[in-house]
Amino acid sequence: MACPAAPWLLLVMPLALLGSLVAPAFQPEQGQAGGESGQQLDQEIGAGESVLVSAYVHLEFSDKTWPPMFSRNLTLLPASASSSLKTLIGLSLTTECNVDHTGYSHCSCLSGYQWNASVCSHHLLCHPQHQSHQPCGCLVFSHPVSGYCQLLPPVPGNLRLNSHVQMPGDTLNLTLRISQEATNLTWFLRRPGKPTPILLQKGTQVSLTSSQGQVVLSISHMSRYWAGEYISCFEAQGFRWELRQVVKVPLQQKEVARIPEKLSISCATSSGFQLSCCIPRTHLAYTAAWSPEEGSQASLLTTSGSQCLVLAIQRCPAADTTYTCVLQSQDLDPLRFPVPVTIIQDGDTTCPENFSVVAWNVTKAGHVAEAPCPMNKMGVVKRPCRPDGIWGPVQTDCTDLGILALCIKAKLQAGQGRPAEEVPQILAQLQRRVGVASSPSDLVALLSTVKSLSEVVAEDRMHLDRSALEDLLTTTDNILDMNISSLWTQAQVQKPTEGSHFLLAVETLVRSLSPEDQPFSFNSSNVLLQSQFFEPTLPQYRISFPTQPPVWAEIPSHSLAPLVHNGTNISITSLVLQKLDHLLPSNYAQGLGDSFYATDGLVLVISITAGGQAFTQAEVIMDFGDTNDFLHCVFWDHKLFGGEGGWSGEGCRADAAIASPATWCICQHLTAFSILMSRQTVPENPVLDLLSQVGLGSSILALLVCLGVYRLVWRVVVRNKVAFFRHAALLNMVICLLAADTIFLGASFLPPGYLSPLCLATTFLTHFFYLATFFWMLAQALVLAHQLLFVFHQLSKHRVLSLMVILGYLCPLVFASVTLGFYLPQGQYLREGKCWLDGKGGAFYTFVGPVLAIVGVNGLVLATAVLKLLRPSLSEGPPVEKRQALLGVIKALLILTPIFGLTWGLGLATLLEEVSTVPHYIFTTLNGFQGVFILLFGCLTDKKVQEALRKRFCSNQPPNSTISLATNETCILEQSKRSEASHEERMTD
Repeated sequence: MACPAAPWLLLVMPLALLGSLVAPAFQPEQGQAGGESGQQLDQEIGAGESVLVSAYVHLEFSDKTWPPMFSRNLTLLPASASSSLKTLIGLSLTTECNVDHTGYSHCSCLSGYQWNASVCSHHLLCHPQHQSHQPCGCLVFSHPVSGYCQLLPPVPGNLRLNSHVQMPGDTLNLTLRISQEATNLTWFLRRPGKPTPILLQKGTQVSLTSSQGQVVLSISHMSRYWAGEYISCFEAQGFRWELRQVVKVPLQQKEVARIPEKLSISCATSSGFQLSCCIPRTHLAYTAAWSPEEGSQASLLTTSGSQCLVLAIQRCPAADTTYTCVLQSQDLDPLRFPVPVTIIQDGDTTCPENFSVVAWNVTKAGHVAEAPCPMNKMGVVKRPCRPDGIWGPVQTDCTDLGILALCIKAKLQAGQGRPAEEVPQILAQLQRRVGVASSPSDLVALLSTVKSLSEVVAEDRMHLDRSALEDLLTTTDNILDMNISSLWTQAQVQKPTEGSHFLLAVETLVRSLSPEDQPFSFNSSNVLLQSQFFEPTLPQYRISFPTQPPVWAEIPSHSLAPLVHNGTNISITSLVLQKLDHLLPSNYAQGLGDSFYATDGLVLVISITAGGQAFTQAEVIMDFGDTNDFLHCVFWDHKLFGGEGGWSGEGCRADAAIASPATWCICQHLTAFSILMSRQTVPENPVLDLLSQVGLGSSILALLVCLGVYRLVWRVVVRNKVAFFRHAALLNMVICLLAADTIFLGASFLPPGYLSPLCLATTFLTHFFYLATFFWMLAQALVLAHQLLFVFHQLSKHRVLSLMVILGYLCPLVFASVTLGFYLPQGQYLREGKCWLDGKGGAFYTFVGPVLAIVGVNGLVLATAVLKLLRPSLSEGPPVEKRQALLGVIKALLILTPIFGLTWGLGLATLLEEVSTVPHYIFTTLNGFQGVFILLFGCLTDKKVQEALRKRFCSNQPPNSTISLATNETCILEQSKRSEASHEERMTD
């Protein structure tokens, strides 16, 4: 065996001993590494017995030649004349040491031997390239080595896994079973191409479960970043052990890059072209191939992080061709990636060559040209060629490699590495890289990095120092300063919830400031922060920020008292983020509607930490410096809309400020606050209010007059069934509208409240009675349609009346009840500030929808009626009296249907954004005078009603003579009796 200059060996030699023996003279002093073999043999051996012992031998060589004498049995010289013969029958090498130029000894163990755990813990390991797979196979000593590598016992355990190949998104389970007592268990992962193993710890993706004799490591949401060699390290039987398993994760479609994905080319300008199919480094072995291969040549291009199979097509194909990159790995389905190539023919419309941003070749109209991103960026740049041969805008989907690397590293902190050391490093690097962000993909990667770091900090309950928090706030300020139209808008298209997640991440990270670094303040153009540490005797908290207008907040002492009753110090952090409100999704809850509001431009975040625990319940008073009376105090609720987040007013209210024209916001919890102001709300207008009240008053008076008229003429005007059905429907319309107008007018004097029982009842009854009015109008129209279409079909009075009652009262009751039950729990039932249906949610449409549908049905019935009466059939025409009744129904519907349809059509128009005040005035006028319209066109214009009223009051006319008066009275009396008899006979049919 050849050794370096001046090497030395540590040996263990099994000896056959006869007679009594003491340790050899060259036995060194017992050291940490010697173990039992270095102890003195003081027991006596019986004569003739033979035993095997391990003797410690230190051999040094002056040259590189291994003495051949050690290749055979050796006979040692007797120690004294009386000693018996000692024969060397075996030789086992354990340790080989080499001294470097600095004087340090590098001692490595030979196969089957290892330094014990005690020695290993007190010395450095050799350089990784000099180590074997043994955890303590080579150590560095700065002093003479007193010991040697010891014989390893059988491995006290095994490491198994559920599958060596894990599909993306699966959960990996590694099970370590140990037969001996083990300590200091740690897990590592050596990823492909990374020489240094990464420590694995509990995190959002990593979990550890222990039971008797086994430990299970679970990795959720597997991806290629979690593929590699897993190493389980532990100590047992005095040694360190390492058990390993290799886990492979197949590539996903999105991880394979095709450059380009599509191509259109002109053979006249380009004789050939190149196609690339690139994959990242992985433990799985993939074979790549292009097809078809005719007229082309494939070559492999390897970079630091990927491999690309480049296909060089030397001759342009004559027709359109689809080239396919096929990736194959053993026991896996092949991955196929087609790249269609379109050949530009003579006469095709094309976009010319262009050198904007990158070089764009001639491209066929309707196709998208692609080019690789510039250096140090990943992705592709695309540019559409419009059908008219004009280039469209450049679409950049490039991500800076530095930002992308930080994003990946932050995500891997969910279980890989040492977050306490690496999170501050990532924040510092991110602050330096944010300035190079120039695409929506860069922005998404930045936001994703901050989100991942916040999850790690929350999971590990880490504390950030002053420097790390300054890096975070500087990054946040730069992100909020990015161009909204070019970056944020496009980033929100890719991931609409990024703004909400970014807000939550910043909230989480600013709460993690170490108590030793408080008080702390930070001021920039978009971010202002004040964090203070208070003693338990804190009376109250008040903070102000120099924004425009100024913002201040106060937490009363009674809210802080429960937190400091046990003498615990508390930390209060207040953060102002400007411009962030414009980047949050337009989600509104609790009666706020949807996309009808604008914020004042900032978000105020307040958090309290006491005893290392965050508290969310405390009263906070805020002044945003706004004097607008019509504003909403809201907070951002991250739980709304399936986790997307939305503005909510729950637990907050607006109140008039004391000795100030501003409006205060008072909330009973801590989170991200702001104020909302309606974009299209009509300002408080006394003219509109007066017009509405006068109209409703006139309507109520007209409806009462209508009821009085029916009380006088009822028996006269219902002489046939058609007239009876018509006036019965009209009478119920009058009753329902009278009740609805009265309740609606009275509701304006009630104090509005989201959960006020009186306000809820008022809204429900108003909704019901207004709907009932229109359903009775529908019943009237359906009776008309039946009489026109089925002339000889006789209607049963009681059956039809029962159906009309069901339609007129039961149907609206169902609509009103379902609306209340569905929208009230969602906070979208009551309108803000009024006892009426919410006009910005779906509740109002459950009223307007049926109303407009009924108006549409009435319009169809009227069109049918007009056509039918204009061309009556001699055999099918109704009797004269019945015909007059039908004409009365048609005239009433012909006037009321357009009026009511126009009214509620304008009601919908008033909900549109940026609508002028004109529709509001027209709607208020038509809606307020509905009762007057019914009186005029439904009641007083009816000829039967007019005749009945004239006959009713004709006795007030002065008589011409006594004889004439007696005669007329006699005639009228007899005629009245005959009419009543005839009426009673017809009504009983």
